[in-house]
Amino acid sequence: MKNRKKWGVYLLGVILALYTVGCGGSQPPAGNRNERSVSDETGQNGVENQENISVDDRTQMEAADTDTANAETTLSEEGIALMDGQTGSGQIPEELVQIPKEYFGAASEQGTLARLEYQTWESMSYGDQTEPLTKTAYVYLPYNYSEEVPYPVLYLMHGGWSNETTYLGTPENPHELKNILDHAIQDKSMAPVIVVCPTYNNTSPGDSADYGLALRLTDNYHNELLNDLIPAVEGKYSTYAEGTSPQALMGSRSYRAFAGFSMGSVTTWHTFQYCMDYFRYFLPSSGNLTSDGVYMERLVTDAGYGSEDFFIYAMSGTEDFAYAAFTNQIQAMINAPDGIFIEAANENDGNLAYRVQEGNAHDGNAALQYIYNGLIWLWAEGK
Repeated sequence: MKNRKKWGVYLLGVILALYTVGCGGSQPPAGNRNERSVSDETGQNGVENQENISVDDRTQMEAADTDTANAETTLSEEGIALMDGQTGSGQIPEELVQIPKEYFGAASEQGTLARLEYQTWESMSYGDQTEPLTKTAYVYLPYNYSEEVPYPVLYLMHGGWSNETTYLGTPENPHELKNILDHAIQDKSMAPVIVVCPTYNNTSPGDSADYGLALRLTDNYHNELLNDLIPAVEGKYSTYAEGTSPQALMGSRSYRAFAGFSMGSVTTWHTFQYCMDYFRYFLPSSGNLTSDGVYMERLVTDAGYGSEDFFIYAMSGTEDFAYAAFTNQIQAMINAPDGIFIEAANENDGNLAYRVQEGNAHDGNAALQYIYNGLIWLWAEGK
């Protein structure tokens, strides 16, 4: 890794104990079908709404839902200031923040997008490593990126009908999220971070449109993530990892987060399941794994961790067809008998925050709001 921890402010990193991931067998996930890319002809970037989900698949997803109480929230238009030198994250507001309208246009201080190719293996036979694959991720580097400065990293996974270009776009055709990141960093409402958009698509760009296949691929994705993608990213760009060995990557877990919407949320839960040694922060939205809170507690304790070792910031919307099942999982985790999951608005008081936006549906606008709210909280102080 090309880190240069020359500044004393970066010496505040937490020295973490090294554990071996010891998660139990996978619980059959009740994940939700997600978005697909909007064609360039629409003039929109990002993802389409739930109307594009087939009737059969919507029926399958809604059958898993049960009635839950609405959690009413409204939008706040106030920005949140970043305090330099914070190694963790700050206070989560009670209401989700609206993305300022001007953030959808180009900022005067612009970061860059980079195309990163890396080598991995076909997902279903990954253990045998008999079928090599070359895959692509798109990497956002903040304005004035410097190899002399370490940056935290958010790995952001797309959902169904989507790919690695869905959120950030490409260097030739950037999407709205890049502008949002540029503005938020310029206004100091979020920390300068590296954002990585990979794909769980395997041998075909259409893999994410196959619901059953996508569930299997998201469950397998940790193999590629840990062994191939993270070393490729953090061996090339300046992060808090002092190298790409497992020990170096585990030692920098406090500066690494994983997020995703819908099927990307299912991937986030699987990252929590398999990769807690490497990630402290998890931002799932509108895509659930299981309604078994005891199972979720076991994922923590079997990996050798406790309540103080992670934070989950979950988000959804009241008009989202995945809202009820997603809420059920969160509630089951909070009600689980060992008390591992503790609701709180900051890391000092607990490890799980759930925020719901009144009226949000299962669409790209909601996904962008959740990504934005996660990023203005991550690694920022005084919130």
